[in-house]
Amino acid sequence: MKRLTELILTALLAVCCNGRGLDLSGGSHPADGDSGHEMIVLGRRLEDPYSVENMTKALSSVYPTKAGRVILSATHYYVRFLPADEEQYKLLERLGVEMLDHPMDYEIVREGDWYHDPDLPRDAITWQYAAVPKSFRFPEEIRYEILDSCYIPDEEAATKGADGIDWLAVEQEAFRLTGNESAAPTKAGSAGTPAGRITILDPDSGAGAEGVRGVRVACNCFVKTAHAYTDADGYYRMSRSFSSNPRYRLVFKNSAGFAIGLNLLLVPASISALGSGEATGLDVQVTQASDRRLFSRCVVSNAGYDYYKRCAAESPSLKTPPSNLRIWIFYGLESSSTVMLQQGVLVDNSKLAEWLGEFIFLVKIFLPDIILGVRNHDSYASIYADAVHEFAHASHFMLAGKDYWDDYVRFVLTSFVTSGFVTYGVGTEENHGLCEVGEMWAYFLQTLLYRERYGDDDVPAFGLHYWFHPQILLQLEERGLSAARIFQVLGPDVKDRETLQKKLISYYPEYKSVINQAFARYN
Repeated sequence: MKRLTELILTALLAVCCNGRGLDLSGGSHPADGDSGHEMIVLGRRLEDPYSVENMTKALSSVYPTKAGRVILSATHYYVRFLPADEEQYKLLERLGVEMLDHPMDYEIVREGDWYHDPDLPRDAITWQYAAVPKSFRFPEEIRYEILDSCYIPDEEAATKGADGIDWLAVEQEAFRLTGNESAAPTKAGSAGTPAGRITILDPDSGAGAEGVRGVRVACNCFVKTAHAYTDADGYYRMSRSFSSNPRYRLVFKNSAGFAIGLNLLLVPASISALGSGEATGLDVQVTQASDRRLFSRCVVSNAGYDYYKRCAAESPSLKTPPSNLRIWIFYGLESSSTVMLQQGVLVDNSKLAEWLGEFIFLVKIFLPDIILGVRNHDSYASIYADAVHEFAHASHFMLAGKDYWDDYVRFVLTSFVTSGFVTYGVGTEENHGLCEVGEMWAYFLQTLLYRERYGDDDVPAFGLHYWFHPQILLQLEERGLSAARIFQVLGPDVKDRETLQKKLISYYPEYKSVINQAFARYN
């Protein structure tokens, strides 16, 4: 199945959307995508300080007079789940299970973004590890194993010292007794609730450090876990305190609804490990000199967050892309595309669906909606420009529909070959109007959003040298017809330039002369 998916994706990489064509010499194979970014290497198994047995020993050590009088029972179970498919994985998420794809009680020899159990097939979801409350009701349909019974003091007990017990001291003693002193706080009073800020620099914007918005910050120390989403300025605060130094990571499943990447078939979002940090929190500033994957993911995350918020704020509103939109970033590919595969484009109701049979669901959860090629895209500005172009396509998809997009993607695939591998063809092929309307809109909105971020001075418009002329929509916007109003006409019936012109006039008759002038100028 893994090989089959790679073949399908390799073919679809020809659906290029930014004019640079498909570079087959530069590592455009799916292995260059997020799925190849450093697997975690585990070392020896460690003794979990939070097991009921070890916390009982620590309590007796710190408070010998209470030994035998304060009986600890499990507050949580350390378990591992084996979801059979994405639906079972999502069910666990809905139940509030904070999952890691690697064991929590092992030494990390080398940090990485993902892990896969060597005893499981590579194209299967791997074991997911979690600490669930004792009251948790395990779904009958999901395989699981209870690995240990744990005692994790709740926040009220930890802060108020219920029963006269300093649980911070008990936790620290449990770490000492189990040989895990290195994870203990580096200085007295350094335990606390993790909080901080994740920022990124965009020198071209002139705005200084800005927050990485809507990204999930997760941390854990053994079976104690917590997470929080950053706000619009990049700030986060966990709801759980730590008496030890946790491991931090960014999970690129944005609070706006979209996800970036796919760690094989493990988690439907890329993860960037940040390493160990103080229990009081971790501040991170991402720059162009940072890890390339971390930088690219943060730029795309911000572009998507801002785009989704922009859609909701427009009046009339732009259609927000699908809430489960999945984006893959390819570092050996220079071209980008919005193929909407997870939404069923080229997959549902086709020969491909008949061929795949019962495996169709695997293809749909594995493949992306947007492919972003960032080869030779080193700056925030260049990645941002391509990202908003593809988000514009995703909004168009929501208005035009899946059947429209089936024909659109087929056109680009076919014309790419029949025109001698020219991106978008030459404008004379059958169904070229689909591309004309779609790319006119995407390049227009790309230019508009880019200029809003970086200013109008000396900022060129995108896509001006193509046969479909986004200049038409730019001229209409300059004369008072907003992008949100233009968007309203892009329904499934608008399949060519002539229909677009007529529908614009029917919607906005007061702009008839302006519309006719713009279309005539670029005839």
